Amino acid sequence: MNIQKMMKQAQEMQARLADAQAKVEAQEMDGSAAGGLVRVRMNGKHQLISVAIDANLLKPEEKEVLEDLVIAAHNDAKAKLDDNASAQMSQVTSGLNLPPGMKLPF
Repeated sequence: MNIQKMMKQAQEMQARLADAQAKVEAQEMDGSAAGGLVRVRMNGKHQLISVAIDANLLKPEEKEVLEDLVIAAHNDAKAKLDDNASAQMSQVTSGLNLPPGMKLPF
């Protein structure tokens, strides 16, 4: 394989990775806890966009439970975003013969 061909392939890969990263960052995911009583929405940069809490949970004696549910909903949304990002990057890097343990982007 000549060096020019390798450089061109590297540039194409870099462009595909940048495109995939932009798609991941533009997506939004919902997370929920307690059967949907607490819901959060996050963007692909893991920034919290919104929180929705069922009115039945807004009781002083439920404060600690509510705090735990917000954390659980946040973690649910983050896990979904991470899974989505991994799937997007896998599509871009499929067919590459990367050494074991090497992941993109570096």
